[in-house]
Amino acid sequence: MFLRIHGRHLLPAAILAGASVSGLFLTTAAAGPASASTSGSQIAPLTTVALPPSYVTPGQQLFEENCSSCHGVGALGTDHAPDLVGVGSATVDFWVSTGRMPLAIGSIQAAQKPSKFDRTQTLQIAAFIASLSSPSGVQSPGIPNVNLQTADIADGQSLFVLNCAACHTITGAGDALTNGAYAPSLHVATATQVAEAIRTGPANMPTFGPGNITNQQVADIVAYVTGPIQNPNNHGGSGLGGVGPVAEGFIALLIGVGGLALIAFWIGDRA
Repeated sequence: MFLRIHGRHLLPAAILAGASVSGLFLTTAAAGPASASTSGSQIAPLTTVALPPSYVTPGQQLFEENCSSCHGVGALGTDHAPDLVGVGSATVDFWVSTGRMPLAIGSIQAAQKPSKFDRTQTLQIAAFIASLSSPSGVQSPGIPNVNLQTADIADGQSLFVLNCAACHTITGAGDALTNGAYAPSLHVATATQVAEAIRTGPANMPTFGPGNITNQQVADIVAYVTGPIQNPNNHGGSGLGGVGPVAEGFIALLIGVGGLALIAFWIGDRA
């Protein structure tokens, strides 16, 4: 969860990316700066996946079979679940790809679990929801494609410490919040899911647009989370699962002080 904003000045976006990836087409994000120049050209740190129109019909069928009982036909919402019209493809992709939806059991906070759908089916559902025009006309975030080529892990660490660690902990292991809610672990989050969480603000997390955290800063945070957070270099011994300094200190005291106490008793008995 992000609490404070750490800003810096960056160059404006200059180039549109039009390469197709796995049948999907990448376009630059609607707003936000691009990264520094690489090989004579600027590379956008965050692009948006344009979903094929052919995905809408099968996505609608999947939605009606698996989601409409709560969200209603046409995704207009019911007493059990909110209206999804206008939420955008990024929101749907995050909740479905992390297995938080469909929700099997009602609870204070939906838990992450293996997704019920494969990647193509997830994108089809997202395409259907994205095809429903927002009444306000505001464009919701699309599924991001994060470019880490020019991401700065050091800046990502600073941003994470300032804005994320208070809830997700310094190791990204997650922690309890208030009223039964919790900040989930980031140890299994993909680059896309981290960027989607920043832009859409799932559950108790606030939403941060390009005016708060730039596209370059999103890429920096993603690089740090998917790098040192998920693949730590534990100098000097075991990382103990990245549970954090308090738990690690407790274990060290328990084993270290307890071991010394046993040795002292053994020496005393021999004397």
